[in-house]
Amino acid sequence: MKKKSCLTSGIHSTVSLPQVPLARAVLLFTAVLLLFTAVVSAKEGDAMGWYFKKTDDHSLPPLDQNLSYITQYDGYYADTDADGDDRVIYLTFDAGYENGNVAKILDVLKKHQAPAAFFVLSHLIEAEPELVRRMTEEGHLVCNHSANHKDMTTLSETEFTEELTKLSNLYHDTFGCDMPMYYRPPEGKFSKTSLGYAKKAGYKTIFWSLAYPDWDNNKQPDPAASKEKLLAHTHNGMVLLLHPTSATNAAILDDLMCAWEKDGYRFGTLDELTASPSPDPGTAKEGECTCG
Repeated sequence: MKKKSCLTSGIHSTVSLPQVPLARAVLLFTAVLLLFTAVVSAKEGDAMGWYFKKTDDHSLPPLDQNLSYITQYDGYYADTDADGDDRVIYLTFDAGYENGNVAKILDVLKKHQAPAAFFVLSHLIEAEPELVRRMTEEGHLVCNHSANHKDMTTLSETEFTEELTKLSNLYHDTFGCDMPMYYRPPEGKFSKTSLGYAKKAGYKTIFWSLAYPDWDNNKQPDPAASKEKLLAHTHNGMVLLLHPTSATNAAILDDLMCAWEKDGYRFGTLDELTASPSPDPGTAKEGECTCG
């Protein structure tokens, strides 16, 4: 055997180095790599980002078989039972803050007397309570997007539930009404585990069947091209995700809604989509629900 000299605390000693065949070394390295991969995979679980397959013929995008399990956890992405004789669109918005465009979106919805669902964060309620109050007073659902927009797939069940409960408690304390039990994962990131947590907490998870890159306020898409893109992929039973802070959306929503109405579409609510009513709004602190 080969000898290698080394110094340990100033004392000369020798260490024997066994000769390891190359093939055995490769196998050992592979085993360690697989073990590391397994540990990482176990830690990350089955986390993934929501996606959908757009269609070009106005048909309902199919649910990828790899995502079919969402239905077991009260997950919805479109109205798969939409009747061809009843054309319906579900408008949903992810709203974390106000920049002037959220109010414009509300103006358009009011003009068309169309209901929508706004998935909000704590910041919007704390910074713009009157704007959120307006949402409820004008017939929209204000729903749970989590308190702080965290990656919910990394949280324990306790942490996950606390994120949702913190927001729903803030909503109730501010307006005296219970928040509807609909949840949308921040950035559309989810896992079987997190979906299970949401269902156990009483929530229905709402994904979408159409969206487009509208969230970057510093890189807004062209209004005409965006309108054309959205109309080209409109389908019956569509759950549309838009960001109400988008200047493009504020500019084109009225034209979009006019076009949809001319095509015979109406606008449905998440209660209709999931075939269950919102919770009783309850009683405000002064004996009257301030949500309208």
